[in-house]
Amino acid sequence: MRCTICPRKCVIKPGERGFCGTRENRDGTLYSLIYGEVSASAIDPIEKKPLFHFEPGSLTFSISSVGCSFKCPWCQNYHISQVRPEDYRTVRMEPEEVVKLAEKYGCPSISITYNEPIIWLEYVEDVAKLAKARGLKIVLVTNGYISLEALDAVAGLIDAVNVDIKAFTEEFYRHYCKGTLKDVLQATEAMKEKGIHVEATNLIIPGLNDSEDEIRALCKWHYESLGPDTPLHFSRFFPCYKMAYKEPTPISTLEKARKIAVEEGLRYVYVGNLPGNPAEHTYCPSCHKVLIKRYGFEIAEWNLDEQMRCPECGTKIPIKGRFHRRGGWFPLLIY
Repeated sequence: MRCTICPRKCVIKPGERGFCGTRENRDGTLYSLIYGEVSASAIDPIEKKPLFHFEPGSLTFSISSVGCSFKCPWCQNYHISQVRPEDYRTVRMEPEEVVKLAEKYGCPSISITYNEPIIWLEYVEDVAKLAKARGLKIVLVTNGYISLEALDAVAGLIDAVNVDIKAFTEEFYRHYCKGTLKDVLQATEAMKEKGIHVEATNLIIPGLNDSEDEIRALCKWHYESLGPDTPLHFSRFFPCYKMAYKEPTPISTLEKARKIAVEEGLRYVYVGNLPGNPAEHTYCPSCHKVLIKRYGFEIAEWNLDEQMRCPECGTKIPIKGRFHRRGGWFPLLIY
């Protein structure tokens, strides 16, 4: 049997599983081993995804399962992404319960996150259909490794994505992720074309994907394929999993990456995992006024009007949704 969820398109023999370990051929029928199996759930700020231009200030009900279509040796969630379904304790949660919990805690969206959502696609689709009927939005935090056929089937149910562009060379993807860059770029471009709100993240790992030439190539693609108004997040690496021996990304590297992105014409470039850095803020691309001041995942200052325009020069800022003013901190659920 051939699985068609991701571009790898595994051919799975009877009694065996595909690359991600979550789909099994049982007598000629492919079964998902993780449907409804939730490894964690939490209430997060939408900025944690990170999505800075989508329903800013809102809370999102986050859920995850286990498994991944990549094998990244730096994964911070390796305890759920790099295990087999039977090796991790999960809680059975029907799609109806997910939607009810999102509503109960006042979350206008549901985020499929922490591990790779694409391999959970049948469940994501069922959750999304119920959520949309209740006026909730669906967010995917993804590596972007999805086949175009699978994307066509679910695109209309997805409101926003943050795609993690791991690096900008095929060699990096083959060696570290066990995937292909071209398929990720193709799927990300298709998401944008289909009207999904897209933001991209690049985790900069010292000595692996931090050359100026590679960063500039990424920024050029981002400008040409996603547009200058699509947010780009450069995220700081911290040692973890099989790369616990490496040093964190130097702050100067992140700031240089942002400078390159601005030089290439990108208007909304952010630095992540660095609370308090001025590159967390949103600036007007015309007059450079600070429009949204952030500290980590919190919005500390909001200076846009109701039409998302700069109060100084009237420039329209491309933000989808409305500003949700949070009061205090938020509850946390872990299953």
